[in-house]
Amino acid sequence: MMSVTFPHPDALQRADSQRAASCLREQGFVRLSAAALAEIAGTPSEALQALGTSWRELPADEHLKDGGRYRRRRHGSLVQDTRTGRLETVPHRPHWQPTTYNALHGGMLRHFAPLDPAMAASPAFLALVARLGEVFAAAAHDTPTEPAFDGRWFIEAHPFRINTTGGVGRPTPEGAHRDGVNFVAVVLVDRQGVRGGETRVFEAEGPHGVRFTLDEPWSALLLDDPRVIHESTPIQPDGDRGWRDTLVLTYRAGGFQDPPSA
Repeated sequence: MMSVTFPHPDALQRADSQRAASCLREQGFVRLSAAALAEIAGTPSEALQALGTSWRELPADEHLKDGGRYRRRRHGSLVQDTRTGRLETVPHRPHWQPTTYNALHGGMLRHFAPLDPAMAASPAFLALVARLGEVFAAAAHDTPTEPAFDGRWFIEAHPFRINTTGGVGRPTPEGAHRDGVNFVAVVLVDRQGVRGGETRVFEAEGPHGVRFTLDEPWSALLLDDPRVIHESTPIQPDGDRGWRDTLVLTYRAGGFQDPPSA
C-alpha cells in the first residue's frame, strides 16, 4: 500500500481536478477551500450555498445506539460511470455497513428518509457529485480491501445535522474509523453557535496524523478511505442553539455495501 505523508495539511485555495487528485494520491487526503470546491464542481459558490435550505428539514436519526437525539439526516444513492459521464439516481435503498467499519451501528439495515427532491434534482448538487467522482477516478488505485475500480462509482449521499439540543452533539459517535469505501468527501455546509468539531485524519497504518477545524461553509475534506482513518470531535453549544451541517459523499467501486447474501 502507498505510504502516507502530509506535505499539504492546509486547504487548497485554488484547485482544479488534477491538482486535487495529485494531492490525494500524494498524502491520502486533501482539503479544499470553498472557492476551490466551487472551481472543481464548475458551479458558482452561490449555487452551492443555495442547497443549504435542504438541511432545515432533516428527520431525526432513529438508529443512534447511544440514545442520543443530536443527529438528523437523509440518505440517497447514485451510480456514476466516469467513462461515459452518466450519473443516475437509483431507487431508494437502506444504508448498511459491516461491523468491521462501524462497530457501533454496523451490521444492521438503517432506513433513512430520501434526499430532499429539490436538492437531489439540483444541477449544483449533481455537478458536485459528478466532478468529485472524476477527481476520485483520477486518484483511484488498487486496494487490498475494496473491489477494483472499473470506471463506475457507487455513491451514497448523507446530509447530516449535528445539534447541541441535549448539550453535546457527536459527529462521529463510532469514533475514528474508515467507511469501507474507496473515497469519501466531507463538505461543511454550515456551522452555527458551536465549539469543538475538530476533524482528525490519521494514517491507517502508521503514527502520523493531522488536526484541523472545518469552519468555512462549503469547504471540503477529501479522503482516500483505505489509506487513512478519520473522526470529528464532539460539539458543544456556544450560545442558546448550535448545529454543524455536513454533506458526506462516499464513493465505492464494485457495488454498494449490502448485507451478505444468506
